[in-house]
Amino acid sequence: LTRYLMAEAASSREARLSQLKQFMPEFDPDQWQLVRAGQRVQIIKPGPKGRGTLEFGTEVLTTADKSLAALLGASPGASTCVSAMLEVIEKCLPELVTGKRLQTLQELIPSYGRSLQHDHRLLADVRRHTLTTLGLAPKPQHTDAERSLSA
Repeated sequence: LTRYLMAEAASSREARLSQLKQFMPEFDPDQWQLVRAGQRVQIIKPGPKGRGTLEFGTEVLTTADKSLAALLGASPGASTCVSAMLEVIEKCLPELVTGKRLQTLQELIPSYGRSLQHDHRLLADVRRHTLTTLGLAPKPQHTDAERSLSA
């Protein structure tokens, strides 16, 4: 992984545009400007025999007194930022996940504290809500009779 990340960071403009062409065959290279935005940092932790091991993802670390939390690892993009913040709340502010506040949290995030793996109806509801919110829900199919009525 380290070699791959270093090679990607050092790749030429031509190599990057060649990769882009795989996704956008009709693109115009003159309309693209490459900007170095950085390279993702992963977690290296002490492993067996004193050697570091490369790990993926993010990890929330807190001080013993729970007064400080830090995020270690890859940047918290959209796929992880909510779960990372919920972990900070659970570790550092546990009073916010009990009683009335827990109810409010579950109103905001209906799947909070529940298993999508075991609750198939909840999983279907979350997927439907997400697809609709993102505008990715399939359009309803109309029968021939419905089409003729609306014409």
